[in-house]
Amino acid sequence: QLQASGGGLVQAGGSLRLSCAASGLNFEDYAIGWFRQTPGKEREGVSCFSDRDAWPYYADSVKGRFTSTRDNAKNTVTLQMNYLEPVDTAIYYCALDEITIRGNRASRRIESGPGTVWGQGTQVTVSS
Repeated sequence: QLQASGGGLVQAGGSLRLSCAASGLNFEDYAIGWFRQTPGKEREGVSCFSDRDAWPYYADSVKGRFTSTRDNAKNTVTLQMNYLEPVDTAIYYCALDEITIRGNRASRRIESGPGTVWGQGTQVTVSS
């Protein structure tokens, strides 16, 4: 089970910190990441740890503004979001297992799999 928290309303240029706590599993054995979705658009991978020892990977759209950390001892993953923009407005989901980085050097994306476990989502709204 994944429990996300920390969403809210912020002005453009502001910051928010999302947290996701996992329970009922051996957290460190899994890939984990953050995705976001807005109405009418496909779910977008934002950041991920592809395995327990990996460095975080970020989508180009958030690189340099978002930072993710993973604490295997506490079964948590966080997403620090700085310099937020209105285009960052979405429901953010933490996800665990079957998270991979696909594509080539010109175009990479974070993808989930059929067995990915999803948190309940938390709304992030950035006003202009």
